[in-house]
Amino acid sequence: MASPAIPGLFLCFAAMVLLIFVSVSSPTWEKISFLDVTQGGQTTHFGVFGYTGTSTHVGYFFDTVRLGLPGNTKLNNDVFHNLTFVLVLHPVAAGLAGLAVLFGLCGAAYSRIGTIFMTLTSTLALLVTLVVWIIDMVLWGIARDRFRDVGAKARYGNANWLTLGALIALILAFCAGAVGSCGSYRRRRAAAATY
Repeated sequence: MASPAIPGLFLCFAAMVLLIFVSVSSPTWEKISFLDVTQGGQTTHFGVFGYTGTSTHVGYFFDTVRLGLPGNTKLNNDVFHNLTFVLVLHPVAAGLAGLAVLFGLCGAAYSRIGTIFMTLTSTLALLVTLVVWIIDMVLWGIARDRFRDVGAKARYGNANWLTLGALIALILAFCAGAVGSCGSYRRRRAAAATY
Protein backbone atom coordinates (compact mmCIF):
# COMPACT_ATOMS: atom_id res chain seq x y z
CA MET A 1 0.00 0.00 0.00
CA ALA A 2 1.48 3.36 -1.01
CA SER A 3 2.09 6.06 1.58
CA PRO A 4 -0.22 9.09 1.64
CA ALA A 5 2.94 11.24 1.69
CA ILE A 6 4.18 10.11 -1.75
CA PRO A 7 2.36 12.70 -3.94
CA GLY A 8 3.49 15.62 -1.73
CA LEU A 9 7.01 14.18 -1.58
CA PHE A 10 7.21 13.96 -5.37
CA LEU A 11 5.96 17.54 -5.81
CA CYS A 12 8.37 18.92 -3.19
CA PHE A 13 11.22 17.12 -4.94
CA ALA A 14 10.19 18.60 -8.31
CA ALA A 15 10.04 22.11 -6.79
CA MET A 16 13.45 21.63 -5.16
CA VAL A 17 15.05 20.58 -8.47
CA LEU A 18 13.52 23.54 -10.33
CA LEU A 19 14.69 25.99 -7.66
CA ILE A 20 18.20 24.51 -7.70
CA PHE A 21 18.33 25.05 -11.47
CA VAL A 22 17.28 28.68 -10.94
CA SER A 23 19.87 29.12 -8.17
CA VAL A 24 22.76 28.13 -10.43
CA SER A 25 21.64 30.50 -13.19
CA SER A 26 23.94 32.89 -15.01
CA PRO A 27 26.86 33.61 -14.57
CA THR A 28 27.33 30.05 -13.27
CA TRP A 29 25.11 28.33 -15.87
CA GLU A 30 24.41 30.51 -18.90
CA LYS A 31 21.50 28.36 -20.13
CA ILE A 32 19.36 29.48 -17.16
CA SER A 33 18.60 33.20 -16.82
CA PHE A 34 15.93 35.69 -15.81
CA LEU A 35 16.54 38.18 -18.60
CA ASP A 36 18.35 37.81 -21.92
CA VAL A 37 19.54 41.07 -23.49
CA THR A 38 21.02 41.16 -26.99
CA GLN A 39 22.77 44.35 -27.99
CA GLY A 40 25.51 44.88 -30.55
CA GLY A 41 25.60 41.19 -31.40
CA GLN A 42 26.35 40.20 -27.81
CA THR A 43 23.89 38.51 -25.46
CA THR A 44 23.97 39.07 -21.72
CA HIS A 45 22.16 36.64 -19.40
CA PHE A 46 21.08 37.83 -15.93
CA GLY A 47 20.88 35.39 -13.03
CA VAL A 48 20.63 35.15 -9.26
CA PHE A 49 24.29 35.89 -8.49
CA GLY A 50 25.28 38.15 -11.38
CA TYR A 51 25.23 38.27 -15.14
CA THR A 52 27.35 37.18 -18.09
CA GLY A 53 30.95 38.25 -17.64
CA THR A 54 30.73 39.08 -13.91
CA SER A 55 31.90 37.15 -10.89
CA THR A 56 29.39 35.34 -8.73
CA HIS A 57 28.18 37.45 -5.79
CA VAL A 58 25.04 38.39 -3.89
CA GLY A 59 23.55 41.67 -5.12
CA TYR A 60 24.90 43.57 -8.09
CA PHE A 61 24.70 46.80 -10.04
CA PHE A 62 23.99 47.04 -13.76
CA ASP A 63 27.24 48.19 -15.45
CA THR A 64 25.89 51.01 -17.63
CA VAL A 65 28.95 51.22 -19.90
CA ARG A 66 29.23 47.48 -20.52
CA LEU A 67 25.48 47.03 -20.96
CA GLY A 68 24.99 50.10 -23.19
CA LEU A 69 22.67 51.89 -20.77
CA PRO A 70 22.57 55.65 -20.18
CA GLY A 71 24.46 56.72 -17.05
CA ASN A 72 21.33 58.05 -15.36
CA THR A 73 19.35 54.83 -15.68
CA LYS A 74 17.08 53.94 -12.79
CA LEU A 75 18.45 50.38 -12.83
CA ASN A 76 21.46 51.52 -10.81
CA ASN A 77 19.59 53.06 -7.91
CA ASP A 78 19.54 51.50 -4.44
CA VAL A 79 16.09 49.96 -4.90
CA PHE A 80 17.18 47.80 -7.84
CA HIS A 81 20.48 46.97 -6.17
CA ASN A 82 18.57 45.78 -3.08
CA LEU A 83 16.17 43.76 -5.24
CA THR A 84 19.16 41.88 -6.70
CA PHE A 85 20.12 41.03 -3.10
CA VAL A 86 16.65 39.54 -2.56
CA LEU A 87 17.28 37.09 -5.41
CA VAL A 88 19.17 35.01 -2.83
CA LEU A 89 15.71 33.83 -1.72
CA HIS A 90 15.77 31.38 -4.65
CA PRO A 91 18.39 29.14 -2.99
CA VAL A 92 16.65 29.67 0.37
CA ALA A 93 13.39 28.37 -1.16
CA ALA A 94 15.31 25.46 -2.70
CA GLY A 95 16.70 24.61 0.74
CA LEU A 96 13.23 24.74 2.32
CA ALA A 97 11.85 22.51 -0.45
CA GLY A 98 14.76 20.11 0.20
CA LEU A 99 13.88 20.07 3.89
CA ALA A 100 10.29 19.30 2.93
CA VAL A 101 11.60 16.36 0.88
CA LEU A 102 13.44 15.00 3.92
CA PHE A 103 10.30 15.28 6.03
CA GLY A 104 8.35 13.69 3.19
CA LEU A 105 10.72 10.72 3.24
CA CYS A 106 9.92 10.33 6.94
CA GLY A 107 6.23 10.54 6.07
CA ALA A 108 6.66 7.91 3.37
CA ALA A 109 8.24 5.67 6.02
CA TYR A 110 4.83 5.48 7.75
CA SER A 111 5.04 8.53 9.98
CA ARG A 112 2.17 10.99 10.05
CA ILE A 113 4.44 13.52 11.81
CA GLY A 114 6.81 13.47 8.83
CA THR A 115 3.94 14.23 6.47
CA ILE A 116 2.71 17.06 8.70
CA PHE A 117 6.19 18.59 8.86
CA MET A 118 6.52 18.17 5.08
CA THR A 119 3.27 20.11 4.67
CA LEU A 120 4.41 22.89 7.01
CA THR A 121 7.85 23.18 5.41
CA SER A 122 6.42 23.13 1.89
CA THR A 123 4.08 25.94 2.96
CA LEU A 124 7.05 28.01 4.10
CA ALA A 125 8.87 27.23 0.84
CA LEU A 126 5.68 28.19 -1.03
CA LEU A 127 5.52 31.60 0.68
CA VAL A 128 9.21 32.35 0.01
CA THR A 129 8.84 31.25 -3.63
CA LEU A 130 5.71 33.38 -4.08
CA VAL A 131 7.48 36.48 -2.74
CA VAL A 132 10.58 35.93 -4.84
CA TRP A 133 8.56 35.21 -8.00
CA ILE A 134 6.66 38.49 -7.60
CA ILE A 135 9.97 40.29 -7.10
CA ASP A 136 11.37 38.53 -10.19
CA MET A 137 8.51 39.68 -12.37
CA VAL A 138 8.73 43.28 -11.13
CA LEU A 139 12.54 43.55 -11.28
CA TRP A 140 13.02 41.85 -14.63
CA GLY A 141 9.92 43.44 -16.18
CA ILE A 142 11.23 46.92 -15.43
CA ALA A 143 14.77 45.99 -16.51
CA ARG A 144 13.43 44.53 -19.76
CA ASP A 145 11.59 47.78 -20.50
CA ARG A 146 14.71 49.88 -19.75
CA PHE A 147 16.81 47.80 -22.13
CA ARG A 148 14.14 48.03 -24.82
CA ASP A 149 14.07 51.82 -24.36
CA VAL A 150 17.72 51.99 -25.49
CA GLY A 151 17.08 49.76 -28.50
CA ALA A 152 18.29 46.46 -27.09
CA LYS A 153 16.46 43.21 -27.70
CA ALA A 154 15.37 42.01 -24.25
CA ARG A 155 13.18 39.08 -23.29
CA TYR A 156 12.38 37.07 -20.18
CA GLY A 157 14.60 34.06 -19.60
CA ASN A 158 13.57 30.59 -18.55
CA ALA A 159 14.39 31.10 -14.83
CA ASN A 160 11.16 33.09 -14.38
CA TRP A 161 9.11 30.18 -15.66
CA LEU A 162 11.12 27.60 -13.69
CA THR A 163 10.34 29.61 -10.55
CA LEU A 164 6.66 29.69 -11.51
CA GLY A 165 6.75 25.91 -12.05
CA ALA A 166 8.26 25.47 -8.59
CA LEU A 167 5.57 27.73 -7.13
CA ILE A 168 2.81 25.63 -8.72
CA ALA A 169 4.49 22.41 -7.56
CA LEU A 170 4.65 23.76 -4.00
CA ILE A 171 0.97 24.77 -4.06
CA LEU A 172 0.08 21.24 -5.16
CA ALA A 173 2.54 19.78 -2.59
CA PHE A 174 0.80 21.71 0.17
CA CYS A 175 -2.59 20.37 -0.94
CA ALA A 176 -1.28 16.81 -1.31
CA GLY A 177 0.51 17.01 2.04
CA ALA A 178 -2.58 18.33 3.81
CA VAL A 179 -4.67 15.49 2.40
CA GLY A 180 -1.86 12.98 3.05
CA SER A 181 -1.66 14.07 6.69
CA CYS A 182 -5.20 12.76 7.11
CA GLY A 183 -4.35 9.42 5.46
CA SER A 184 -4.50 6.07 7.21
CA TYR A 185 -1.12 5.36 8.79
CA ARG A 186 -2.28 2.97 11.54
CA ARG A 187 -3.67 0.43 9.06
CA ARG A 188 -0.45 0.58 7.03
CA ARG A 189 1.69 0.15 10.18
CA ALA A 190 -0.37 -2.87 11.25
CA ALA A 191 -0.10 -4.40 7.79
CA ALA A 192 3.66 -3.92 7.81
CA ALA A 193 3.93 -5.57 11.25
CA THR A 194 2.18 -8.75 10.06
CA TYR A 195 4.83 -9.32 7.38
